[in-house]
Amino acid sequence: MDGKREAESESHELKGNAIGLGRIVFFVIAAAAPLTGTLGAIPIAIGLGNGAGAPIAFVAAGLLLTLFSVGYGRMAVRVRNAGAFYAYVARGLGQPAGIGAAAVAILSYLALQIALYGLFGFFCGLTFDPLIGRSPGWIVYALAALVVVHLLGRRGVEVNGALLGILMIVESAIVLVLAGTIVLSGGGPDGLTLAPFEPSRLLAPGAGIALIFALACFVGFEATAIYAEEARDPQRTVPRATYLAVAAIALFFAFVAWAIVCAHGLSAAQGAAQADPGAFWFAISDRLLGAGYSNAMSVLLLGSTFASILAFHNMIARYLYALGREGVLWRALGRTDPVHRSPRIAGAVQSVGALVAILPCAVSGADPYAVVFGWGGALGTIGIIALQLLICIAIIAFFRREPEGESPWAVLIAPALSAIGLGLILSLALRNLSVLSGTDSPWLWALPCFQLLLFGGGMLLGRRRPAYGDPNGFPIADRNTIGAA
Repeated sequence: MDGKREAESESHELKGNAIGLGRIVFFVIAAAAPLTGTLGAIPIAIGLGNGAGAPIAFVAAGLLLTLFSVGYGRMAVRVRNAGAFYAYVARGLGQPAGIGAAAVAILSYLALQIALYGLFGFFCGLTFDPLIGRSPGWIVYALAALVVVHLLGRRGVEVNGALLGILMIVESAIVLVLAGTIVLSGGGPDGLTLAPFEPSRLLAPGAGIALIFALACFVGFEATAIYAEEARDPQRTVPRATYLAVAAIALFFAFVAWAIVCAHGLSAAQGAAQADPGAFWFAISDRLLGAGYSNAMSVLLLGSTFASILAFHNMIARYLYALGREGVLWRALGRTDPVHRSPRIAGAVQSVGALVAILPCAVSGADPYAVVFGWGGALGTIGIIALQLLICIAIIAFFRREPEGESPWAVLIAPALSAIGLGLILSLALRNLSVLSGTDSPWLWALPCFQLLLFGGGMLLGRRRPAYGDPNGFPIADRNTIGAA
């Protein structure tokens, strides 16, 4: 019995066959935070972007990431690893580049999570401070969320998937009901028109900014591959989940953006978004469904933000787990909980890392919305877009060496086209960092420079320790999947 307990306590494997297609999609869409993106990103895409043409920007972003998903899905069939970006770049461009990519991925997801902690604390203050008659500060709400996220993270993917599924359905439903009401009411001054989907609007002034915020709403969809080791039939589930997640996110945001543009009117939408982005949605919901509905949206915004924080916690924990299991980082990170088979130590380290990042923000008096959310969101978004571009290059390199009957479309043409598109959007994001972050600080250029330094540091670490896992230096989890059809 003691021997069995000892073996269980030293478990290094995640729980296989634990989640199916639906729960993986829930994890991914929860990270995209439908309600947070609706109330936050869409008004900015309309107000600072191409106005009434914002809906076509979401369609374009969806098509671009569908192209990305073609090669990404083929890579998922060949390489099954919880550290997806790390493993894919390592297989395509070498272990040093893979470790550099892992460092950027962890930083980017952590930055996005910290941004959301700031946003969660900010909105909790707006919601609960008037009720309790005092303001404990945003950090109190953020720390309470951190504790709950940590405890849920230890429970494993089944419980997390069920909770995220409920939150995702509820938050999506409240937006879709409002959008549906707009449609049933016949829209606004111009009625229901398909003019916002005219392709020419992608050439209008501000279209680049709209594309940046549209693409930001998809951040986290690539996490389908992170759960490959825990998925049922991962060779089919992961590619399908990737396509389904991209399609669902694109259709959702394109539809609700179109509905709100129609509600305000083609000529008035941009002005309304610029004048008061916070009231851009609530003015319509108050008019069509009443103030009570608007209040419900405000409360559910907290649930949407919390769900996204939890999704990023799971992503980061699995990256740390994969890197620990293969000896890149502290090996204890590769241990799993003996009962739930979740990355227990990696999850604890992730929570401590979040705490270490949040506390200085609070001590320094940083504004939770303008600074914590703005800077964290910008740092994370540019990092993920850059990694997606790097993945495209890694996919092409990998399949040039190991084509094994793959079609040129899947492993060369589609990745190359998506690399071009992602490169253009990354360039736009770097040129518009002030818009992406919500500040015009001269220190903004430190964000991409820090990402580059981190990538370089990871590569140096990889060159000093070139082989991890098996004798060829490939990730351990790939042993039984490399070469699988």
